[in-house]
Amino acid sequence: MTRLIVTTDSSAAGAIQRAGLADLVIAIERRMVGGPLLSETECEAFFAPRVAHPNGLHWLDDTPVWLLERSGVRGRGLIDLLSECDTAELWMGPEPNAQLLLLWLLDYCGTEEAAVSKLSIRRLDFAVGDLAPEQLAKLNPPIARITQDHVELAGRAWRAYCASTPQTWFELIEMDLSLLPQLERCALDLLEELPGVTTGLGATEMRMLELIAPGGVQPFDVFPGHQKRNERRVYDYWEVGVLLDGLARCPVPAVAGLDEGPFTLDMHDDARRFAQYKQSLMSLTDFGTAVLAGQEDFPRHNPIRRWWGGTLLTNERLWRWDRESRLLIEPYVRL
Repeated sequence: MTRLIVTTDSSAAGAIQRAGLADLVIAIERRMVGGPLLSETECEAFFAPRVAHPNGLHWLDDTPVWLLERSGVRGRGLIDLLSECDTAELWMGPEPNAQLLLLWLLDYCGTEEAAVSKLSIRRLDFAVGDLAPEQLAKLNPPIARITQDHVELAGRAWRAYCASTPQTWFELIEMDLSLLPQLERCALDLLEELPGVTTGLGATEMRMLELIAPGGVQPFDVFPGHQKRNERRVYDYWEVGVLLDGLARCPVPAVAGLDEGPFTLDMHDDARRFAQYKQSLMSLTDFGTAVLAGQEDFPRHNPIRRWWGGTLLTNERLWRWDRESRLLIEPYVRL
């Protein structure tokens, strides 16, 4: 094999493969936002040759088995495969999850010179999966060869994201991140998803409240997506569904009218329940209106327990973000 492309979306991988831009295109769809990160041992196993990994915990699990078998790479480890390629390009989009995967990959490969020497990054400012193969074949996105400076910056940023507090990630926005041009936007987008200093909600949750405020709004009207009014791109479909549940299914709801749930695969598999969910007409409660206006603090009335990178956010340990001042606010500790 001479040409390998690694991307973060199966539909994008299929389009790139059909465009004939590589001998093999592999998608890694691992989500790095909205849940706990893999442990150090799990990370090592994720990229190693397959031994006895549960499904979803190996880097090749999102690529069709027939394609892996045809290419002779089924069960292979990342470093071994990179070392055998003439070139390996990372096609990572601008959305935060893709940028986090880029950091993770570069940090993992950083100590293996034979692998790093094959790597290049394509800078993508568009959604590859939205383009036809013939369109992709004509494009030539900017490309940069990976250097040790790239590896060091990616490693520093990845360790900051994995840390038990957001402090070192916050420090990134004061650094020169130009080697990884989309990292600065990623850093800010993720900081904005921390609980707000006055409302206790992140930017995606606040945008959903804004869209629900007129009333009579159906759930998928507030989900992000192509040409949708919710322009936030941090969370995916399933994660946004969980966020909406959190606003509507809690002791003091901010959202009324969500008729079905929770937002799980079981609900999607039940045609009646899923139809009822989609037809829900939502509005803000009085409490939700007050939160949107910055007059109420959501966590003062509702339990919070969710992951932001390596940070577990709880009511007792709630890091907050001041968007206007671009400041990180430490949890208030009662003595």
